[in-house]
Amino acid sequence: MSKHQFQTEVTQLLDLMIHSLYSNKEIFLRELISNASDAIDKLNLLTLTDEKYKNLKVDKRIDISIDKENKTLTISDTGIGMNEEDLVENLGTIAKSGTKSFIQNLSGDVKKDSQMIGQFGVGFYSAFMVADKIEVISKKAGEDKAYKWISSAGAEYEILPAERETQGTTIILHMKKEEAVEFLNDYKIEAIVSKYSNHIPFPIYLEKTEEIEDEKRKEKKIEKKVEQINKASALWRMNKSEIKDEEYIDFYKQISHDSTDPLLWVHTNAEGTLEYSTLFYIPSTAPFDLFRVDYQPGVKLYVKRVFITDEDKELLPTYLRFVKGIIDAEDLPLNVSREILQENVILRKIKKASVKKILGELKKLKKRDEKKFKKFNETFGKVLKEGLYSDFENKEKILELLLFKTTKSEDYIDLDKYKENMKEGQKEIYYITGEDEGLLRNSPLLEKFKAKDIEVLLLDDEVDAIVMPMVTEYKGIPIKSVTDAELEENKEEKEKKEEENKKYSNFIEKIKEVLKDEVKDVKISDRLQESPSCVVFDKNDPDYQMQQMMKQMGQTNLPEPKPILEINPEHEIIKKVSENPDLTLIEDVAHLLLDQAKMVEGIKIKNLYEFSQRINRVISKAI
Repeated sequence: MSKHQFQTEVTQLLDLMIHSLYSNKEIFLRELISNASDAIDKLNLLTLTDEKYKNLKVDKRIDISIDKENKTLTISDTGIGMNEEDLVENLGTIAKSGTKSFIQNLSGDVKKDSQMIGQFGVGFYSAFMVADKIEVISKKAGEDKAYKWISSAGAEYEILPAERETQGTTIILHMKKEEAVEFLNDYKIEAIVSKYSNHIPFPIYLEKTEEIEDEKRKEKKIEKKVEQINKASALWRMNKSEIKDEEYIDFYKQISHDSTDPLLWVHTNAEGTLEYSTLFYIPSTAPFDLFRVDYQPGVKLYVKRVFITDEDKELLPTYLRFVKGIIDAEDLPLNVSREILQENVILRKIKKASVKKILGELKKLKKRDEKKFKKFNETFGKVLKEGLYSDFENKEKILELLLFKTTKSEDYIDLDKYKENMKEGQKEIYYITGEDEGLLRNSPLLEKFKAKDIEVLLLDDEVDAIVMPMVTEYKGIPIKSVTDAELEENKEEKEKKEEENKKYSNFIEKIKEVLKDEVKDVKISDRLQESPSCVVFDKNDPDYQMQQMMKQMGQTNLPEPKPILEINPEHEIIKKVSENPDLTLIEDVAHLLLDQAKMVEGIKIKNLYEFSQRINRVISKAI
């Protein structure tokens, strides 16, 4: 016998399971059955592809039995099993970094938190919601020894030698006497399996007990019989007309461990030169690891119903990483390696068709149910935008789906609606990027657009600064940033601009000299109407949002581009200061024009003390 200490995160997790997360206790069975199915999947693949296991006789099944007298519930599988090292690694520690996030992501809402258990890969520990002691007896396929893992939660667990005839794992739950008695009834177990695990691809058997009247002896006797309680069908291979919506939803919850209903599902059974089945789901809530580099892909790959992998991130593009579901290919070898998967022609064709199908169904949803699609956009629109720079082939389809806030709308509109709203003579679609919608709506860069009554897209997602420069047009109409836009000017406007450039040329040179280390250039602005100044970046330099994104991606050693300061010759400040001989005042105002223009765009100024001192000096002179 050997005693082990639980990893700190496991101890914290067990404490939560026992004392807090018990509002939806029945999910423990869903999680244990899901683990059992995964174990059978792994062994099933080995028996078909690995010479070492090809002669192994496996009766692929999951068995559940109830002992009311001893108050135990037992779940047993014929899967790959675990040796002593596996028991320590799988049940004593939390290996996945994402799993640790479970504790960090707890909201305090007990029901909501308990529903997250499966998504974070900590399903086994949910059994402690109903059991005060758990025994796990396991024998790894191809090995002779079996082991028993025992824990009553707390800070430690034990592992000792055990006996088991075949490979696989048996979990014995010693149920809590009052809180968990309901799970020692046949009907309750059947109801949970029907709800969560009906389409687990292996049969689930329940050992039932019945009281039979013995007429000869005039007494009742107990008889036991074993009965399959799930359909054990590969739902994705069934005809769509045979499947009820409730079955689609239940299957989604089974494979995703998500307690909420999916927003949409896409089921395809392709026949002909390329045979495959796919069943994809769009969740209604974002997975916790959506923006993590180590996100867990949501699509499982099968070949002829045999599970191959659920770890291949190449099955769908990265920008569709929120999609959950199944790909079942008919014409792949079972022993296909991960390297071959990424290069496989068949999988590439399935991937291409699947992306087209998913985007097509989202387009239908957009037309069919505006409210539902708006929810999709709010949840996954930011991720979908990534496809604009990674999937050139489907760029137009992605653009059709995206929704945007604009200067003329508090609600979201699409690019087709923007086209309808374009002013007569307007030849381009305009956008502005930034980190805050409020700052964008009031940006000086928009003043001329507002004066000409031209609508501008407000892009406040971090990813916008990267993807939008890759988007040059939509259905033949150029798309431009407001910083690159050149709005048409009439003859009068052009003449006025030339006069102003001549009039203020000396003043511009003075400001350039004052700000020579802080700006790339100083210009008379043709975009400002009300503000005294604004900053823009050279079209060959990354703008501020792009700079911030690059820093977040670890590119901290890049030189910081200097902005271009534009001033408004019509503003009272510029008129008065340009005529003032006080060089100290000109110096202070030059710095203030730059600093306030930066702040309006959300750019931090470097020296707040100097900024405040300059304000004080200017105010003193004004008074």
